[in-house]
Amino acid sequence: MSIKRHNPGPVLSRAVEHGGRVYVAGTTADNKGASCKAQTEEVLRKIDAALAAAGTDKSKLLWAQVWLPDIREKDQMDAAWKAWVDPENKPVRACVEARLATPDTRVEIMVTAAK
Repeated sequence: MSIKRHNPGPVLSRAVEHGGRVYVAGTTADNKGASCKAQTEEVLRKIDAALAAAGTDKSKLLWAQVWLPDIREKDQMDAAWKAWVDPENKPVRACVEARLATPDTRVEIMVTAAK
């Protein structure tokens, strides 16, 4: 099977296609001064773009991992997630508290989708 890498950079590719699946790298917001909800909305827009570039969309999500540096902000993240996720095609998901790469990063999300 072939492997197709999207937007490869010095450290990682934005997404990788293999075996009928699209793996989107952990994604964070550019607007570090925004609330957790606003950062989540930005992250989800970036995920939409990465999925579209690979020829798929959020209706084909299989799983998601969400990291929050402060689990008390989970309700903000969930509000953005619920407004975004396809209600008929929800993926499995894990959400954990973890220290992220920068102190002003409020959320990081990684997803896998079917092609």
